[in-house]
Amino acid sequence: MIKALVRAHRWRGMLESNLFTSVRELAKAEKINESYLCRVLRLTLLSPTLTEAILNGQQPIGLDLATLLKSLPVEWDRQEALLQQMAARD
Repeated sequence: MIKALVRAHRWRGMLESNLFTSVRELAKAEKINESYLCRVLRLTLLSPTLTEAILNGQQPIGLDLATLLKSLPVEWDRQEALLQQMAARD
C-alpha cells in the first residue's frame, strides 16, 4: 500500500507540473493500463489521517490495496468513519 501511495503522489506531481498533458500520456510513458493509473491516482484523495495510518502501518487489518482501489468516499470524514468501522471489527 505504501508503494501505491508513493506512486500516486509521484504521478499526481508529474501531471500537475505538466510533465505529461494527460493521464493517457502518463500511462503510456509508465507502460501501465490507464484505468489502473486512474485508480491509483485516487489514493491522493485519502484523508491525511488515513494516509498517516497506512504509512505508519496502523491501518485496520481488513484494509488492503484492493479495498483502497475500490470506490472510497472522497469526503475525509466519511473515509475516517469507514476506517473506524473497520478498526472496530478487528
